[in-house]
Amino acid sequence: MFGHVKGAFTGAVRDNPGRISACNGGTIFLDEIGDLPLSLQPKLLRFVQDKEYERVGDYVTRHADVRILAATSMDLEESVRQGRFREDLYYRLNVIQIEIPPLRERPDDAIALAEHLLLFFGRACHRSVSGFTDEVLHLFRSYHWPGNVRELRNVVERAVILCRGTRIGVEDLPDNLRPSRDPTIQIGDPVSLEQIEEAHIRRILAGTRSLQEAADILGIDQATLWRRRKQYGL
Repeated sequence: MFGHVKGAFTGAVRDNPGRISACNGGTIFLDEIGDLPLSLQPKLLRFVQDKEYERVGDYVTRHADVRILAATSMDLEESVRQGRFREDLYYRLNVIQIEIPPLRERPDDAIALAEHLLLFFGRACHRSVSGFTDEVLHLFRSYHWPGNVRELRNVVERAVILCRGTRIGVEDLPDNLRPSRDPTIQIGDPVSLEQIEEAHIRRILAGTRSLQEAADILGIDQATLWRRRKQYGL
């Protein structure tokens, strides 16, 4: 974010001005701000308050005029209470708050976003896919989308790549969106360990506000959780 100078650490073969410098005079978007490590939060707090920062390995104090937009799916007030997010940084960032409901509460938006993503990935993948079948649209409206917009994006991209016709059908969707799938797997059922793991991860994702919270409950790190989501199409 703040950049580094050549030789600041192994692999730093050239100066990197950083995102803050690149956004000077404009706006920077910090996604999933709740996952920012505690070790970096004082540096961000200083920049938010004083517009000052130093690059890694450099002692020159620099200034930048940058407007900050931050987003998170985490309950930051709870993170503050748990000591995982600095209270002073929270109040410095929380000037104007806009709450966006999860996708499961906006079924019509799911359709609008899916159609936009269809056009985007159709062009990117050079595929002539014109739309979705009525059954797919119904599934998109009724599905609970535990992974929110990111999950929808992955589902549409996958469907565009796999689609063999002009419209995306149920057969192009991952198994967890298909109506024939039974999500009520219990320990002791005659199923594989992978199926049990997938069902458990799905339930945890559906009941948590962020990937970090889900990873903490599952007892794994975010990188492992990301790989599991990719493996199971979550």
